[in-house]
Amino acid sequence: MVKQTGHKPIAQNRKARHDYHIDDVVEAGLVLTGTEVKSLRLGRASLVDAYASVRGNELWLQGMHIPEYTHGTWTNHEPRRTRKLLLHKDELQKLIKAVEQQGVSLIPLSLYFKDGYAKVELATGRGKRDYDKRHALAERQAGREAQRALSERSRR
Repeated sequence: MVKQTGHKPIAQNRKARHDYHIDDVVEAGLVLTGTEVKSLRLGRASLVDAYASVRGNELWLQGMHIPEYTHGTWTNHEPRRTRKLLLHKDELQKLIKAVEQQGVSLIPLSLYFKDGYAKVELATGRGKRDYDKRHALAERQAGREAQRALSERSRR
């Protein structure tokens, strides 16, 4: 069998960057069952309500939805089960220290295959207030309008 290479995106958590100030991003592996991998290869997953938590000296991904594999039998997996995250020891300790601070959360940003292995991009972030979100939207809108004005000017 030929080994896969490259980067194949599966799912993105677009709302995470809107709801959180992202501080640090780390790539982590996932412990998955066979039918979960097959379902992911079909591009079916959702990170909408997902978050990572610390239990003991390990990180666990909770709330990620991987639908049941359609051709699976009695060996199918539970769609929202808790999945273990695989990290190097020093990265794990760094994330555990960050989470111990008040107001810091571990948020999955994206799920993808890298060289045939399922990976999740995990970020530490602090929740944004409503006024921060409104300010970010206003800045983005102002940037778009400035870009439109420049492109309109260059056309003339």
